[in-house]
Order: sequence, then C-alpha cells, then structure tokens
Amino acid sequence: MTILLDSHAVIWFLTGDRRCSATARNVIENEAGDVLVSAASAWEIATKARLGRWPEAVAVLADLQQVLAENDFGTLDVTMEHSLLAGMLPGRHGDPFDRMLAAQARIEGVPLVTTDPVFRAFDIQTVW
Repeated sequence: MTILLDSHAVIWFLTGDRRCSATARNVIENEAGDVLVSAASAWEIATKARLGRWPEAVAVLADLQQVLAENDFGTLDVTMEHSLLAGMLPGRHGDPFDRMLAAQARIEGVPLVTTDPVFRAFDIQTVW
C-alpha cells in the first residue's frame, strides 16, 4: 500500500517521537508499501522551523532529502492538478498545507497518515 505522510507524521516518525502512533509507525515501516512525503510538507516544515514554531524539526530539516532517502521515502511533487483541487476543495478550512495534502491524497488515491481530525472534512482515507 502506498501512503502519504502528513508533516507531523514525517517529523514524529523520523525523530522517534512517542506521539507517532503504533499503527502509523507500523504502516510507515511496512516493507511492502511506498511512503511518500509531499513537497508541500517540506515547505510547511521549513516554514514552521524558520518561524521557531517547530524546533524539533530543525535537525531533520538540515538534511531532509538525505534522511528521506535513507528511510526509502519517496517524494511527491505538487502538480497543477493538485493545486487546482486544493484550491477548489469545499469547506472553510483554510490551511494551504492541509488542503494540498488532502488534494494529493485524493488525486493519488492514497491514504494520508495523520492524527489531524480536520482531514475528515475532505473525504479522504486517513490512517493513525
């Protein structure tokens, strides 16, 4: 099964944070599946680290591409199709990172690994 990781799932998994659920960790570690990290997540992580809102992400961010490769995580670029859907998704939730991840999960037909309940409004499959 291919999965897409929400930004916090990426950081919590890579840093061994206990907030990463056993279910999420098992799905991420499953050898049979592909794990994707969106370019939008890299943008969100970098933005929050720069603003001092995510200090534990700073160490991972320094070598993010290498760390992702070492963990056999693939990357998912943001496409025009993703962008259009993210902008057109119904609902009042305005976080552009969340909207992009929801659009990517829907278009790519993959579940999103996230603890954030806001994604229920976007009618996508989630795992946590």
